Amino acid sequence: MTLSFPPGFLWGAASAAYQVEGAAQEDGRTPSIWDTFSHTPGKVLAGDTGDVAIDHYHRFREDVRLMAELNLGAYRFSVSWSRVQPTGRGPAVQRGLDFYRSLVDELLGAGIQPVLTLYHWDLPQELENAGGWPERETAERFAEYAGIVAGALGDRVEFWTTLNEPWCSAFLGYGSGVHAPGRTERLAPLRAAHHLNLAHGLGAQALRAALPARAQIAISLNPAVIRPLSDKPEDLDAQRRIDALANRVFTGPLLRGAYPSDLIKDTASITDWSFVRDGDLAVIKHPLDALGINYYTPSLVSAAPDDEDSPARHDGHGASAHSPWPGSERVAFHQTPGERTEMGWTIDPSGLHDLLMRYSREAPGVPLYITENGAAFDDKPDAEGAVHDPRRIDYLQAHLAAAHQAIADGADLRGYFLWSLMDNFEWAYGYSKRFGAVYVDYPTQARVPKSSARWYARVARTGELPAA
Repeated sequence: MTLSFPPGFLWGAASAAYQVEGAAQEDGRTPSIWDTFSHTPGKVLAGDTGDVAIDHYHRFREDVRLMAELNLGAYRFSVSWSRVQPTGRGPAVQRGLDFYRSLVDELLGAGIQPVLTLYHWDLPQELENAGGWPERETAERFAEYAGIVAGALGDRVEFWTTLNEPWCSAFLGYGSGVHAPGRTERLAPLRAAHHLNLAHGLGAQALRAALPARAQIAISLNPAVIRPLSDKPEDLDAQRRIDALANRVFTGPLLRGAYPSDLIKDTASITDWSFVRDGDLAVIKHPLDALGINYYTPSLVSAAPDDEDSPARHDGHGASAHSPWPGSERVAFHQTPGERTEMGWTIDPSGLHDLLMRYSREAPGVPLYITENGAAFDDKPDAEGAVHDPRRIDYLQAHLAAAHQAIADGADLRGYFLWSLMDNFEWAYGYSKRFGAVYVDYPTQARVPKSSARWYARVARTGELPAA
């Protein structure tokens, strides 16, 4: 049975600046925390860096032509903060802004809507040297940066996202240390989470002041689907604890203007939350025009046995001796059953449906977008140079069917962005994991659409999901 999506449903694909652009030292760009992290021995698999990535900075016109061939209605990209504002302070580098002006013009010329993310994890290194996201000034600097980009592109870009996955920035960057800047602390992730929330609120204010009234302002979260191992009280409490740290630490202030009382109690041995100042929560609870949801896999948790050495080892976020769950380090994570991707993540589209329905309830009246969804598989060209990836097609088929069911169940879902358009630098995994619908031969930078790209192009053109 063919499933039809609503008229006007937005079909897109997504990327992030550090993962695709390259040109790391060109036209005034200075290092971000990911440049520093990737150049630190032992931090990224095989010593890979984003210095060249897939050279999107020089090949963007070719890439936009490819997007048009794939019938994309939108392209979600992020701006490199240190390309625009190298120190994170002061005037912009016009050469950096010119790249994004040219990219946006090329997209519009091809009939593709630009969807701009201001921050996808690449903090200017100079701001990290001053303390990074655990410091309040970083949020203030973000607002200035948001105003600069809005002033340059606000006449042509109508869909703006402040932050992508602030949970990863805060808890993987400052807790487990598996993401840049690689710090392993307990208090810093909570301070960082608050200042990322504040950055969203201050940034949204700056965008409102600079953009036309028609502009949409959103944030993209990676809310976790947390399921208990059993219905025992201790396992249900483990679920509650992780839900507070993974989800409600952001949606509490964003949607309700308050941090959850249970989160504050769970972390009382770490902080009294005095870094939250009067007026902050009102700023954070800035009206949203849309909410982006990124989804890949669910989590399964329980109370940790006393003899469990590393309870968080199956949380799906990379190996570390340090937990990204401050105050709840004794929660155990378990491998969920079922087929897995190359990331080791279980394929479970029911989690996407659950999230869409949850945020339909928690954010009534706010349109939802799936701003990331996809899978890494071990894709290789065949003897003729074609790349067939039937497992990715099956993955997308199942997750789009779950999204369609959520719409039927009342979710106001307006669009879907495939992660990712092309194979690229996959953070601490380097170039070892391929999420793209388009294969990239890294030595030559040749782009080869996989069979999933052609499949997705048909779905985007027709708005219809063929029967599995």
